[in-house]
Amino acid sequence: MKALLIGGTGTISLPISKQLIDQGWELTILNRGSAKELLPRAEAITADMAHITLVKEKLKGRYFDVVAQFIAYTPQQVQRDIELFDGMCGQYIFISSASAYHKPPRYPFVRESTPLFNPFWEYSRNKAACEDVLMTAYRDQDFPVTIVRPSHTFSQAGLPFAVHGKTGPYSVISRILQEKPVVIAGDGTNLWTVTWSEDFAKGFIGLMGNVHALGEAFHITSDEALSWNQIYQTVSSLLDRPFKPCYVPSHMLAQVKNTDWRGGLLGDKANCALFDNSKIKSFVPGFLCPTRFDQAARISLDYILDHESLQKPDPSFDIFSDEAAAFMEKAGEAFAAMSLS
Repeated sequence: MKALLIGGTGTISLPISKQLIDQGWELTILNRGSAKELLPRAEAITADMAHITLVKEKLKGRYFDVVAQFIAYTPQQVQRDIELFDGMCGQYIFISSASAYHKPPRYPFVRESTPLFNPFWEYSRNKAACEDVLMTAYRDQDFPVTIVRPSHTFSQAGLPFAVHGKTGPYSVISRILQEKPVVIAGDGTNLWTVTWSEDFAKGFIGLMGNVHALGEAFHITSDEALSWNQIYQTVSSLLDRPFKPCYVPSHMLAQVKNTDWRGGLLGDKANCALFDNSKIKSFVPGFLCPTRFDQAARISLDYILDHESLQKPDPSFDIFSDEAAAFMEKAGEAFAAMSLS
């Protein structure tokens, strides 16, 4: 089986690429140049999808059983893909996002039939618009699309924090190590689903070349539900440090300038996210996510703390967190002094 992965070396796609090679797939990676080092056993095509003429030249005469698109974010980009890959592949898998589901949620569990509606995050609305274009192409011209909606998926180089600085998870890890308060949106009690990327890959590969998946949409997530408090407590415990939360209302964090927290919180992580995974399990028999969060977090922490390149300080986030902690402490004191009598 031949597969073309566009991207192929990211948080979600790299474990998929490695498992495909191990399973004997003939894998081609198209990206701007990271494949040769990370995936030496795959064919690497160095190109930018924005330069469509060059891409057409490099793919001329090729046919793939599966094309998986990990780096398309707008309707214009998927329309370009439809024109390019129609007749060139047996299946086109588009990576959408579970953040596109209705926000705030209407029901306790999200199903694939849940409406796509997110007034808070343009990223999510664009993903939903991409799905519309692709499903129209499926209905009108039999374009062989399958849609996959990941939720919060993480790998060894990352940890799933709701609020962090621009340098990534180490901006929070460093504060935990220093026993400083960490900013948590809301009161940390909403339930959230995080998925280990190695587990996600198993469900994704089960859809590849699966004729029953054409014209269908799937989310692929763990069944483990954790509160944000539990997520941060687990990381603090693994680091042998106390859990020191600084609770800040999500609507206040959404107003902080030079961040994308409005979309990422109000349009995603400040909501409960529990998923009914019965559909992916019916299409991929035996699919499970056996890696518990604490097990995956241990792997991630060991990896991050062993690689200096991932330990980038973020002074601006550190200052913000200190100021937020001081502000919320004063606010707490003010409320404690209030009385209704």
